[in-house]
Amino acid sequence: MSNAPVDHGRRRFLTIATSVVGGVGAIGAAVPFIASWNPSERAKQAGAAVSADISKLEDGQLIRVEWRGRPVWIVKRTEEMLAQLADTENRLRDPGSKEPQQPAYAQNRHRSIKPEIFIAVGICTHLGCSPTYLPSDFAAQVEGIRSGFFCPCHGSRFDMAGRVFQNVPAPTNLMIPPYMFIDDNTVLIGEDEGAA
Repeated sequence: MSNAPVDHGRRRFLTIATSVVGGVGAIGAAVPFIASWNPSERAKQAGAAVSADISKLEDGQLIRVEWRGRPVWIVKRTEEMLAQLADTENRLRDPGSKEPQQPAYAQNRHRSIKPEIFIAVGICTHLGCSPTYLPSDFAAQVEGIRSGFFCPCHGSRFDMAGRVFQNVPAPTNLMIPPYMFIDDNTVLIGEDEGAA
């Protein structure tokens, strides 16, 4: 055994230095670990809101955009299309849109913020097929109704507000995504005023 005196200053320095190096190492390991909990850039983009230019949308025209990997329809309804919405109500399963699959601003006859602009996820609520838009040939599906959406997979029918008719396989109206108008020519799909 050595009888040399203990250097308390050196011992304190080594203890502090070891603690600092260990702390930096722990932080260095924790930062990437915690960062891995965040969604990837690809996942962020897949769920991100998308904007659509509707300035060139003509009466009766449907355009499609993709949001979260699903087709979203934007239709500029004509005056005739809007007028026929009242004619379909006695044949619909949920004419007042009381089922909770849409935002509050879709709980009206036209199921939209602006009556002439209809926005919906273009997927049938039965088994996920994509209905066909029939702007003038829908009477073959529902007598007396000129325009609507027909799902060719199992025969579900929806009016120009995406409301499902009675006695078809689809259980609910088409889903209305969250959306808001940035200006008169641009709509943002994936966010609404309540989320902003």
